[in-house]
Amino acid sequence: MNTSRLVVIVLAVALAALSAQKRPAPAPPSSARSPAAPPARAERAVPFQVGERLTYDITWSSFITATAATATVTVREKRPAYGSLAYYIVAEGQPTPLLAAFYSLYYKVDTWLDVYTLLPLRASIFSQERARRENQVTLFDQARDRARFEVGDGTTTTATEDLRLPPHAHDPLSAIVALRSLPMKAGTRTSLPMTLNGVVYQLQVTIDGRESLRTAVGTSPAWRMTPVLLERGTPVASPRAMTLWISDDARRLPLKMQVEMAAGTFVLTIRTFH
Repeated sequence: MNTSRLVVIVLAVALAALSAQKRPAPAPPSSARSPAAPPARAERAVPFQVGERLTYDITWSSFITATAATATVTVREKRPAYGSLAYYIVAEGQPTPLLAAFYSLYYKVDTWLDVYTLLPLRASIFSQERARRENQVTLFDQARDRARFEVGDGTTTTATEDLRLPPHAHDPLSAIVALRSLPMKAGTRTSLPMTLNGVVYQLQVTIDGRESLRTAVGTSPAWRMTPVLLERGTPVASPRAMTLWISDDARRLPLKMQVEMAAGTFVLTIRTFH
């Protein structure tokens, strides 16, 4: 896995999640002659609302200790999409002007998140590195545990692949929304199936404990987590280690993430939220 793909993991996994949702058990057959009307679907409770905007500073130890890039995560809207009602969540990242003078880079990661299941309906990753553009789109069929993966340049699709997925599969951005919704208890471990670049991974997250964390938005109690990215049950070679902190309050804000890779240590820290 090359460095640019790892940056996508850092931005997406660090800034956006999902818990492994259980599918509702089928209702027993009715003895009445006329079938009862299906119950109305209820929206899942979430610790965010439309309009939420989080900004982050990103430092890279192999480059400079000052801020090397910035990122934003925005819950832009909630509307009918892809046969359901969904939140549209967008994460964007780009280098500071100083770094951009040496290397032009822009990433946009988005997901359409079903309000009833908190599972993704569609996800995409757009990257522009200097003159090179790539757009990856994953269209989820959660009922059939399948997805269609497309790769192109943002205007033309050059390759497609049909994927078989584990139940309740996520994209990296939807996977963080779920982590924000997890019941928090020290020592618990959760495994989230996740697809990235057309490959199926398992994101295994252990809640280490509760501690005080100081950031630009103040000092607050936070849950410290250790995510491990697995491919076919084996940890991937890089990132070498990841640590995530989520605030211990009603908003469950992703406050900080540290990712150690061969290219250096990346640290994302929240700067503002509203």
